[in-house]
Amino acid sequence: MVDAADSAGRADSAGPLLEARGLVKTYGHVQALDGAHFTVSEGEVVALVGDNGAGKSTLVKCLAGAETPDRGEIRFAGRAISLPGPTAARRLGIETVFQDLALAPDLDPAMNLFLGRELRRAGVLGRLGALDRRRMWAEAATAFRELGVELRSMRVPVATLSGGQRQSVAVARAVAWATKVVFMDEPTAALGVVQRGRVLDVIRRVRDRGVAVVLISHNMPEVLSVADRVEVLRLGRRVASFRAADTSLEELVGAMTGALRTEDAA
Repeated sequence: MVDAADSAGRADSAGPLLEARGLVKTYGHVQALDGAHFTVSEGEVVALVGDNGAGKSTLVKCLAGAETPDRGEIRFAGRAISLPGPTAARRLGIETVFQDLALAPDLDPAMNLFLGRELRRAGVLGRLGALDRRRMWAEAATAFRELGVELRSMRVPVATLSGGQRQSVAVARAVAWATKVVFMDEPTAALGVVQRGRVLDVIRRVRDRGVAVVLISHNMPEVLSVADRVEVLRLGRRVASFRAADTSLEELVGAMTGALRTEDAA
């Protein structure tokens, strides 16, 4: 097994970019993952669907370095890796929009976009730790404009923004920094119709530049409109994998509920 940083940028185009093999994760007596498999390739949008408690968010947390699986293997670019934390995943170009958004409520949108990647001023002031806020505000404004995010001010704490605006800031941050994979856990849940459409357009643009997108959503029509492939989790296991163009809402619901007989593929 190699460290995550050693595999950065060395993807094997013949196989999956990121892969989970037989992941197991328990929390006390609760079995969140029970031998789950998952794959996503470069420039692919994969939707991860399942009923509440199916293990979707836990699987994403394991693949994003936020949780450590009890057993199983994570592979990146064809190599087994360990992800001791989100920083290791970010070094690989993996970014995540979690359901809780992971924003710093007292910081403004630009500072949240650059959280952990702050730009310092040139010269002595920068060496003393002074931040280049003007440059971060300008670059953040460009990133938000490209996403279609409209904020009343770039200099107010995100805690004062609406739920939809906070969601948009979190999505913009992930998209701005992802170079290999971006996970989006219910990214449109708090958004209006127009903003939802913009996020779906962003997902397509990210895919077109070769970045893999993993989308968790309960909105099945939305999933089928944007995904290339759909993987279904049930009771902590992958029970089906469909090409989005070849499946239907009825098939997805049947796999999620167990009404459709499926088989976990290793």
